[in-house]
Amino acid sequence: MTVRKTLSIVTAALVVAGLAACSSGAPSSPTPDANGCLNIQPGDASKSITVDGKFGATPKVTIPTPLKTTDIERTVVIKGNGAVVKGGDSIGIALVAYNGTTGKELTPAAGFDGQPAQSIKVDDKAFVPGLVRAVECLPLKSRVVLTSTTKEAFGDADVSSLKLKASDPVVFVADLVEKEPTRATGKSVTPPEGFPTVKLAKDGAPTVTIPKTDPPTETKIGVLKQGDGAEVKATDTVTIQYSGLLWRNGQVFDSTWAKGQAYSGVASQFVPGFTKALVGQKVGSQIIAIIPPADGYGSKGNGDIKGTDTMVFVVDILKAVS
Repeated sequence: MTVRKTLSIVTAALVVAGLAACSSGAPSSPTPDANGCLNIQPGDASKSITVDGKFGATPKVTIPTPLKTTDIERTVVIKGNGAVVKGGDSIGIALVAYNGTTGKELTPAAGFDGQPAQSIKVDDKAFVPGLVRAVECLPLKSRVVLTSTTKEAFGDADVSSLKLKASDPVVFVADLVEKEPTRATGKSVTPPEGFPTVKLAKDGAPTVTIPKTDPPTETKIGVLKQGDGAEVKATDTVTIQYSGLLWRNGQVFDSTWAKGQAYSGVASQFVPGFTKALVGQKVGSQIIAIIPPADGYGSKGNGDIKGTDTMVFVVDILKAVS
């Protein structure tokens, strides 16, 4: 289930098609250093690629095709001066990926030229190993090029949609834009009367207790933490953490906390009640929304959500980009 109208949360959470972790396979070499970093070194393949342009601008990338590599290599094109990216961090990046055999883009460039940075978590369980290796343990504001075999880049992930052969090398070019919060940072406020109660774990994940009453027949929205950031507009791309459950039994049907990765999408592209809950709220806020079928999936329902089900969402608004 998802709060989006047409696109599943698992698919929509990708930076670009094919880059979410579907694998447990991680690079076999080199070994981690004292800080837990794999400390990928430059090599002939990564150094052979020319990357021109300023940080943040779409790079002009020249690949000597067909590129040959049997290992994973990383060359820092621009060394940033920001905080060092650590394992488990959530960061915003700009990214473009290539087939090293043909030199063609695997995915369109995303996050450059003032476009919203693409949110990833520096964790092999959340994203494919090659992307994690590209960004880990470098300072923010760096630009990096990583080359690797398809296996080193994607582990056991299904790359059929990218039309990659097992023998094809992969090239990632990424700008490390910013570190992103993983939970709402606003000031706690008195919970609304009659709403479900919410308790937070150390990582911010909510546990929700539904009252033993009938659900409201109209969408209800309450603020649990009041942020002081920008006000969300319907056209904004928002980055959020959320947990969704059913009023009738308290069953969680979807949770970004459980997946280990925040979600980014346009505020207007959710089911109506969820969009109502987001628009007008401030970044940094945590909200709770009670959404009846009329503002959710209607009488047809969706998967395990029946046409009579009222949904409850707890949402942390981490970022909004116009």
